[in-house]
Amino acid sequence: MTLSPSLRRIWLFLFLPLFLSGCEGSYTWGWHVIDPSTAQGWDNISFLIGGLWGTIKISVIAIFLSMLIGLAISLPGLSRNKVFLAFNLGYVSIFRSIPVLVMVLWIYYGLPVILGLEMSVIMAGIVALALCDSAFQAEIFRGGIQSIEIGQHEAADSMGLSYFQKMRLIILPQAIRRIIPPLGNQFVYMLKMSSLVSVIGYSDLTRRANELSVNEYRPLEIYSFLILEYLLLILLVAYAIRKVEKRLQASEEKQNHPPREATSSKGAQGAAPQN
Repeated sequence: MTLSPSLRRIWLFLFLPLFLSGCEGSYTWGWHVIDPSTAQGWDNISFLIGGLWGTIKISVIAIFLSMLIGLAISLPGLSRNKVFLAFNLGYVSIFRSIPVLVMVLWIYYGLPVILGLEMSVIMAGIVALALCDSAFQAEIFRGGIQSIEIGQHEAADSMGLSYFQKMRLIILPQAIRRIIPPLGNQFVYMLKMSSLVSVIGYSDLTRRANELSVNEYRPLEIYSFLILEYLLLILLVAYAIRKVEKRLQASEEKQNHPPREATSSKGAQGAAPQN
C-alpha cells in the first residue's frame, strides 16, 4: 500500500523531531517498522491503531461508572450527620490514596482468592479504574453542589420539593454546568490511566505496543508512535470538551441576559398609549 504525498508529508512532519534526533548518537533508528509506505510498516501501524477501540471503550465505561459512584458518595458529604460525613471522608481518603496500578492488580488477582469472585480482564479494569476515580468525582460533585447559591435551595424548598426532586430538577443541572471542566479533565486522566490495565492482558493501545515491540525489537520507535496515538486522542477529546463547555456557557449567558430587542419589544407591547 502507498500513501498519497499529502499524508506522507503529514507523517514525516509529526516524526520530524525524532528523525532529527536519530541523526545524532550511536543508536541506529529503525523507522521501517512503522513506515506506512511499506507493507510491513502499514501492518504494524494497523495493529497498533487496532487497540484504540479498546482504550476508548474501557475509558468511557469506567468514567461513566465512576461518575455515578462519585455522585452517590458526594451526597453524604453534604449532610450534617456525622456518620454520613465520616463515610464520605473515609471512602474518599481510601480510594484516593491507592495507586491505580495496585488497584488493578488487586482486583484481578486478589478478589478470586479472597472472595472467590473471578472477573474478566475488562471487567476488572473497569472496576479498578472506576473505584479509584470515583473518589475524585465525589469531591468534584460535592464542590459543584456547594457552589450553588443558597437561594436556589430555599426556592426549591418553598415549592415543596423533596430532597431528591430538588437535587434532580434544580441543583444538579446547575452544578453539572459548573463542573464540566473538571469532569473533562478526569476523562483525560482516565484515558491515560487506562493504559495500566494492559498489565493484566487487556488489548488496548499500550498492550499492542508492548506485543509489537517484543516481536520487532524496536521499542523506542514503537513507543514513540504510542505517544503520538495518545497525544492525538487526548487533543481531540480536549477539543470536544472545550466545544461543549463553550456551548453551555453561551446558553447560560442567553438565559441570564436576554437580547435587548426582545426585552424592548416586550416593553413596547406592554406599554399602552396614553391620550
